[in-house]
Formats: sequence, structure tokens, C-alpha cells
Amino acid sequence: MITGQLTHPRIISALAAAGHGATVLITDGHYSAATAVGPNAETAHLNLQADFPTVPQVLAVVLGSVPIEKLTRITPSADATPCPVHSEIDELMPEGIETEFVDRFGFYALARSENLALCIVTGDSRRFANALLTVGVLQTS
Repeated sequence: MITGQLTHPRIISALAAAGHGATVLITDGHYSAATAVGPNAETAHLNLQADFPTVPQVLAVVLGSVPIEKLTRITPSADATPCPVHSEIDELMPEGIETEFVDRFGFYALARSENLALCIVTGDSRRFANALLTVGVLQTS
């Protein structure tokens, strides 16, 4: 029996198989997970209903399961700024995590790479809520 917060078997398996430098994509409900993910990615559809779960809700669980060294997001368009979901994501990220913004097509290219290990589709209806995480290393002493 799993005692941690994360209990989804497919997500646990994909995270366990993702090594240092692999990427994990948490998408909003608008993202085309059928065509804009890498060939090695496992996809988990959690989009049960509009706005549930949200990207920040899923991100909080993922952050409790694997170390992250980088966060990449799409630069929002002028009509979508300020972007409140970005503030919610920032609040969850551990201190010292590198953050990068790229244009939409650059983001899609990163998500379509062979390095993408997992895509988690949420029901978040907010624009520009996608988060691409780079897996870090465990710090042991």
C-alpha cells in the first residue's frame, strides 16, 4: 500500500523511470496531448472536469515526489498578462529552481523531445498554465 500523497500507478511508474534531466509536462486542458508530446512520453489524463484538477494542484503532488531543477513555461501573450496561474505555480516551486520562459513553438518543441518522460493532462481551463519540469537529482548526505 502506498503511503505517500501520489497514488496514481501510471504517474508513479513514469516518474520512477524518469532520470536526471528527463522532463515532465503538466498541461492545462487546452494542450494537445495527442500530438504535442515526445515519442517516449507516458500520458496520464486527469482532466475529469473543467478546472479539476488544476495545474498547481497536480504540481504540488509531483513536487512532493521527485526533485526538480528547472521549470519552463510559455511566455503569455499580452492579452493574458498578468497571468495569475503563474503566480500560483511560483508559490509552489522550491527556492533556487531555475525558471525559463519560451515562446509557444519553442515550448512545443521541448515537449515533443525524446526527453519527455511523462505528460499529465489536467482540467485547468486557464491559458498558459502549462509547466515543463526538468527532473533533478536526489540530494543525499
